[in-house]
Amino acid sequence: MAERIPQRADVPAEHKWRLEDIYPTDEAWEQDWQKAKASADVIAAYKGQLCTSAEKLLEYMRYDDELTVLLEDLINYAQRRNDEDTRVAKYQDMVSRVEVVLVDISNKAAFVTPEILSIPDETLEHFYKECPDMELYRRCLDKVRLKRAHILSEEEERIMALAGKMTGSPDTIFSMFNDADLKFPDAVDGEGNTHQVTHGSFIPLMQSSDRVLRKSAFESLYHVYEGYKNTFASVLCAQTACLDFSARARKYSSTLEAALSRNEVPVKVYEQLIESVHKNLPYMHRYVKLRKKLLGVEELHAYDLYCPIVSDVDVEIPFEQAKQEVYDSLAPMGEEYRAIYKEGCENGWIDVYENEGKRSGAYSAGARVHPFVLLNHKDTLNCEFTLAHEMGHAIHSYLSNKTQPVCYADYVIFVAEVASTCNESLLMQHLLKTTTDKKRRAYLINYFLEQFRTTLYRQTMFAEFELMINRRMENGESLTADVLCELYRDLNIRYYGEDIVIDSELDMEWARIPHFYYNYYVYQYATGFSAAIALSQRILNEGEQAVSDYIGFLSGGCSADPITLLKGAGVDMTSEKPVNDALMLFNTLLDEMEELIG
Repeated sequence: MAERIPQRADVPAEHKWRLEDIYPTDEAWEQDWQKAKASADVIAAYKGQLCTSAEKLLEYMRYDDELTVLLEDLINYAQRRNDEDTRVAKYQDMVSRVEVVLVDISNKAAFVTPEILSIPDETLEHFYKECPDMELYRRCLDKVRLKRAHILSEEEERIMALAGKMTGSPDTIFSMFNDADLKFPDAVDGEGNTHQVTHGSFIPLMQSSDRVLRKSAFESLYHVYEGYKNTFASVLCAQTACLDFSARARKYSSTLEAALSRNEVPVKVYEQLIESVHKNLPYMHRYVKLRKKLLGVEELHAYDLYCPIVSDVDVEIPFEQAKQEVYDSLAPMGEEYRAIYKEGCENGWIDVYENEGKRSGAYSAGARVHPFVLLNHKDTLNCEFTLAHEMGHAIHSYLSNKTQPVCYADYVIFVAEVASTCNESLLMQHLLKTTTDKKRRAYLINYFLEQFRTTLYRQTMFAEFELMINRRMENGESLTADVLCELYRDLNIRYYGEDIVIDSELDMEWARIPHFYYNYYVYQYATGFSAAIALSQRILNEGEQAVSDYIGFLSGGCSADPITLLKGAGVDMTSEKPVNDALMLFNTLLDEMEELIG
């Protein structure tokens, strides 16, 4: 019988993050919540004042910075406590109360953008000259004023603010249903032993060498989703409807344009990603064919995609070992970067292991005091890479918060996945460099190939699915469970090719992907992966100057648009080159794998 998942109270303190660094007690949080609750009226008092003088506008911008810090602390503490155990009603309530305050603030601040837009250009320039401290906020104000066509009247902005909690509901509903309510039957291995199936254990079970266990776990998970397919379809339909509402209300041509404009990313980048991957699908089909051959199966199934194709390799990696190997792999980044990583590992940044009710998956949340990293570590190679990945996010947040003023510290999502994946690439290069065993090298190359499959190909497939369902909503077409399953099945066939059986259970995979309930998020994993491959190669090949440029990028926050920031680090994401070069490397790795295996 496999070890059961512990309760939160049974997890040792050294394996938990230290949320006391934000607030020592829940009562301290309550005091700040009262301050935040009162802030809406403080903001309202500025109505009609922002255009009167440089001093009044500067005063408001500084207050907005102070409020940003306060709200970030409130949100981080409440959400992180909730994620520790999503069943605890107290922290569910705290998250909800912060959301209520945010809606109230947004409502009372509805006048701000229209009022800033009403300031004539020459008047604003006079403000900058009259009050030099206003220069700090020039880019902030320019970003607002460049979106004139999508800014509504004060009353319309107030209505949009009131709709904020409603439009965020699909993600909240999905998270509660998926993380707190869904339970899966135990899987059974080839010897009749049972294994607990959870969100955290599913991928490790899929990586098992026991095919009976993989199939059982696969069916256990997806048959539960199948039983709720209409519920998940309704939630996803609601999500696309919310995006469509917001895009139309703000006069964007599409939900895609609306989503990407927030990060200052051209729509062409998204479309080009899909186009480039389509051109390189033969490499993916080649990999699937090679996997089928090396596994020696008559039929390759979806539950065969994660298991190692190199047998008899010891891949159990305890967390302490994972921490050290990631630290060693970051040597090319220099001692300052590694010191930040070490601080995070040793001083309460990371919540390491799964417990009952804990949010599934992994993430890094940038807080002012320091980042917080959620893991569900399972002593696998995949989890070692997850540590490297999330600490890449964390160090990015740390450097941006340390270097940039509050108004520019929060980098956009488009660049976030670059930092995380660059860490992963450096870890892989380190492991390959320090591995002399032929079989283990083949194992690592296969893992690298899997990163390409799951991050570049699979996330692009997700991005294409997300684009398809949103376009259907925009065109007034239906998004029933059957339609979603059919769309998803067709994409799997296209991306994986003819050498795999697309099991009917896989048609339901869309239901369990959290990012589909966000706002055009997943494409950034693929673009970020491509950029990270280029950056990691530059760091390894060019040394100090490349590291300096990269640290500059990590420290940039949102002080410039993401395309400009990446160009400063040495990567142009407006071209096809990063994606095409990454997939050429994928093909080269396939060559080496075939040579090693024979």
